[in-house]
Amino acid sequence: MDKNSVYRTNIIGAGEVGSAISVDMDKNVIHETNSLFWDTKGNDILGATALPLYGAFVSEEKCQLFGDISGKKMLEIGCGSGQSLQYLGERKASELWGMDISENQIEKTREYLSDHGLSAKLICSPMEEKCGLPEDYFDFVYSIYAIGWTTDLEGTFSRIASYLKKDGVFIFSWSHPIHKCVVAENDMLVFKKCYFDESWYSVTLDESTLTLADRKLSTYVNALSKAGFVIEEMIEQSDDEIIQLRDDNDDFAKKAKMLPVTFVIKARKL
Repeated sequence: MDKNSVYRTNIIGAGEVGSAISVDMDKNVIHETNSLFWDTKGNDILGATALPLYGAFVSEEKCQLFGDISGKKMLEIGCGSGQSLQYLGERKASELWGMDISENQIEKTREYLSDHGLSAKLICSPMEEKCGLPEDYFDFVYSIYAIGWTTDLEGTFSRIASYLKKDGVFIFSWSHPIHKCVVAENDMLVFKKCYFDESWYSVTLDESTLTLADRKLSTYVNALSKAGFVIEEMIEQSDDEIIQLRDDNDDFAKKAKMLPVTFVIKARKL
């Protein structure tokens, strides 16, 4: 392993393990790397997290963060393969919009929604960049395991605030930063990474490379505040009923009993 490498685990909370190499923060290079990852093997390697799940052990059906969305305008940041848009479309949202950095994911979403009798306005763009989305327009903006890919958290939250109506709601989930520091070894939980380390790193999984940074929880909270949001609810506990559905020998489920593996925040635009 390179002397600058750091052994990192659970890259985005799905149990992946890789040797990570610290990299310079070059937004264009990161966008190119990650769009290629999702255009090719991203879903095969990391799978897809979609509503009603916010993460491995947190569900909308239990949390009820959205409430009644009938007649509401919805925008998804990082729409993936379209399952979350389908979930909300079948609950009578009036408009579905989605954006994603990957052309392949956009096409998957379009085909998936069409197969389910739904449609959405879809835009291929990094979430950080101005891309023609209407401002002061949406009732909800949400993101399921995608926000953590941004190269500019404060800028992304500011753009999301601009898309929302006054009193509009922003809901997002991501791997809990504590979870990303800890690995199960010999029936123990062991820190493998410093919680305060927010540097960028690249990991190669199945011959495909992704680039990420692990941000502190306070970084998310402070960026929301700076963008003009007030946090209404935060969820970091795992759902015991979902955990019980996993195998008793599942290390990830054992870990989820001891510490948060996912966090979800519901915030409102002031």
